[in-house]
Amino acid sequence: MLKIIPLGGFGEVGKNMLIIEYENDLIIIDAGLMFPDDEMLGIDLVLPDFSYVLRNKRKVRGVFLTHGHEDHTGALPYLLKQINTPVYGTRLTLGLAKDKLAEHRMLDDVNLVEINTESVIDAGPFNVSFIHVSHSVPDGVGLAIDTPEGTIVLSGDFKLDTTPVDGWMTELNKFVKLGDRGVLLYMGDSTNAESPGGTKTEKSVGEALDRVFKDALQRVVVCCFSSHIHRIQQVLDMAYKNDRKVAIAGRSMRNNVQIATELGYLNIPGNTIIGLHEVNDYPPYEIVIIATGSQGEPMSALARLASHDHKHIKLVPGDTVVLSATPVPGNEKSVARTIDQLFRIGTRVFYEEGSGVHVSGHASREELRLMLSLVKPKYFIPMHGEYRHLKHHTDLASSMGIPKENIFIVENGNVVTFKQGKAQPGRNVSAGAMFVDGLGIGDIGDVVLRDRMRLSRDGVFIVVVGINRQTGQIISGPDIVSRGFVYPKETKDLIEEAKTDVIATLEQCASDSIIDESVLKMHIRDSLSRYLFKSTRRRPMVMPVIMEV
Repeated sequence: MLKIIPLGGFGEVGKNMLIIEYENDLIIIDAGLMFPDDEMLGIDLVLPDFSYVLRNKRKVRGVFLTHGHEDHTGALPYLLKQINTPVYGTRLTLGLAKDKLAEHRMLDDVNLVEINTESVIDAGPFNVSFIHVSHSVPDGVGLAIDTPEGTIVLSGDFKLDTTPVDGWMTELNKFVKLGDRGVLLYMGDSTNAESPGGTKTEKSVGEALDRVFKDALQRVVVCCFSSHIHRIQQVLDMAYKNDRKVAIAGRSMRNNVQIATELGYLNIPGNTIIGLHEVNDYPPYEIVIIATGSQGEPMSALARLASHDHKHIKLVPGDTVVLSATPVPGNEKSVARTIDQLFRIGTRVFYEEGSGVHVSGHASREELRLMLSLVKPKYFIPMHGEYRHLKHHTDLASSMGIPKENIFIVENGNVVTFKQGKAQPGRNVSAGAMFVDGLGIGDIGDVVLRDRMRLSRDGVFIVVVGINRQTGQIISGPDIVSRGFVYPKETKDLIEEAKTDVIATLEQCASDSIIDESVLKMHIRDSLSRYLFKSTRRRPMVMPVIMEV
């Protein structure tokens, strides 16, 4: 039986991870991460729950990376700390992955295998070949996987750019050959399934940037993803054309520019690059700054610029800021806050879709339609998108003649099995999320997050009391500490009445011969919670601390 097991990226944007399993062998497609939303207080990163992989680690035959974006490679170090398996990827994809592995001091322990579009990898019963696709990062690939049940084709993240910056278009001829040969299952990128028509070419951004540079009278700050090598290349080209020097702001941006330049994917014209410390040595009209922070990350270069907290640069009225990216779902508020701060400074800000300073790296409806017509699959599963994107893509596939019973909308953990060429739903697997908080990985769960949310919303009310271990009589206290709920000096009556409530509760427990510490805490918590809600209509977290003497 062949199993398709999605662990991330199905019904969401981010933390992409897919398992393809046959009997005693499985391969992993991508291992990405997702950045936390506003409700994930204190969380640094969100990873797929790959507990299924760990339970079946003896079956793993390799990890295949489609491209170098963090939502497809960011979880790799965390996965490879727990399993030992080869990692296959193109030259730039592995170059970007190496940087992450080096941060975790793992580079010498991982078997990285470079592939190209002529490579064919045997991984147990799977025969994997690669198809170049255009995307917002160079060296992206789709996959063709021959299995005992038939051929599976994955589009990867793609668009049909007719004038790509690197001149390397999506290899449609390979998709045509696969379609003519016969495809059991096609799994396609659904990110832009709602968008009509086709996605604009990346070179149109260069034309928009050229206009911005010509009109700008002072410094220009261009903010984009650090892995968007094509975008960075166009900024460098437009800066050189307009006689401007370029400084790089942000650690990940500097690292990726260095990696892409060393590997030959980025061409720096002339003596365009200068250090950040040199920016103030040039007139403002000769400076361009490429910065991180397009998603409003609090500690990013753009956030520091917007809050006047950057070590080398201070934005002034008349400077121009270009946000050359679209907010990832969940980041809209933080991006909007950053834009507001930039406007308060007096900078000119280009961020709207109509300004032309950003185009998507994903295929729109007509491109998706063309891909379906070329691949001609028997079965179809949309991937990489929120549920509405998956639904729009399935509707498109149905309109292309694929029978509805051969189309599966699956979310993380929903398994589809194939046996003798026939597909049906399988038994679901665990596929939630693992949270990274500092050095902790997976030790923060939903209960902890709920507590953090409650603390942030209602505060905490701590009661400290000393009691006699034998009799349960109060020896000291109760003392009350309030944080994020009320300020004790301004609510003396409330605090005193709360103390009275605690004393009454403990006296009642003593008269009932209740002296067990956990039971006493429960009674204090219940009684005090009722009193505080009745008095304030708020529900702080009540934490009794009992010291037995």
